[in-house]
Amino acid sequence: MELGQNAVTKLEPFLLMSKSAKGAAAAKLIQDATSAPGVFVFGELLELPNIQELATHEQYSQFYSSLQLFAYKTYQDYLQHKGSLPPLNDSQVTKLKQLSLVSLASEKRILPYSLLLQAIEMPNIRELEDLIIDAIYSDIIRGKLNQKEQQFEVEYTMGRDIEPEDIEKLLASLRNWASTTSAVLATLDDKLAALTSNAVTSKEAAQTYETAYQATLKEVYDKHKEAKAGVRAGQFTGRTGLTPAGERERDKQRERERLEREERERKEREKEQGDSMDVDEPPEGAKGKGRRAPLQDSNARLSQRKRTRP
Repeated sequence: MELGQNAVTKLEPFLLMSKSAKGAAAAKLIQDATSAPGVFVFGELLELPNIQELATHEQYSQFYSSLQLFAYKTYQDYLQHKGSLPPLNDSQVTKLKQLSLVSLASEKRILPYSLLLQAIEMPNIRELEDLIIDAIYSDIIRGKLNQKEQQFEVEYTMGRDIEPEDIEKLLASLRNWASTTSAVLATLDDKLAALTSNAVTSKEAAQTYETAYQATLKEVYDKHKEAKAGVRAGQFTGRTGLTPAGERERDKQRERERLEREERERKEREKEQGDSMDVDEPPEGAKGKGRRAPLQDSNARLSQRKRTRP
């Protein structure tokens, strides 16, 4: 529920009674409505014919002015025109001060205690805070009491009745706001259109770059692959097609390799044979041992045996 909505509901009984109230009864109705708890809006009551008749009534016109005071004005306005208004009871004074608080809150978000003490003539901060708390519980204002900073921080406030002469000013403000809002929205639309266009252009540029990048990457990869294949072809010539001259050169190379291999094998065999002969040759100190004596030595020994025979 919006702030002040309950106040409109509480005004309805007075609207019903005003249809049959005239003169003194209408004046009494105004006193009761401005004193009743929870009633903070009076515009609909002011528009009723029986109430408007009091504006030109010689005896009760001041009650009509009193109703206008509660609908549009503040406590300071009451002090300035106190002599032409009926006296206010305690409930009316408290309500008028709360309505003055609403008017101040609609103009400023931060209300210093010093300003409020002067505007609604509260004797001390304690009573000022009590008045604000009652207004919060009456659902006509929302905010936070900041005792450290000595200020009331407004969050939200109900709307008061608007004087007929202020309606044109309000409409002008609304038109100005609507015009400014339209200009801002148009600017935002232009910005969004430009951003959308830039996004599309950027996307197309990114796609073009990606296509070119992939094409270049593929070209480099293919060239690298061809170069690698060429190296392999040079290393393994027998696996690739050769010209007749190339084949002859290949055969010569193979023949040279075969001859070199046979030469190495021959030298290895000769070396092995040489090593075998060195093993059969007796050492230097053993020469003559185990060998047969020369023929002349054998004949001499035979002759000697014959001489010694008996």
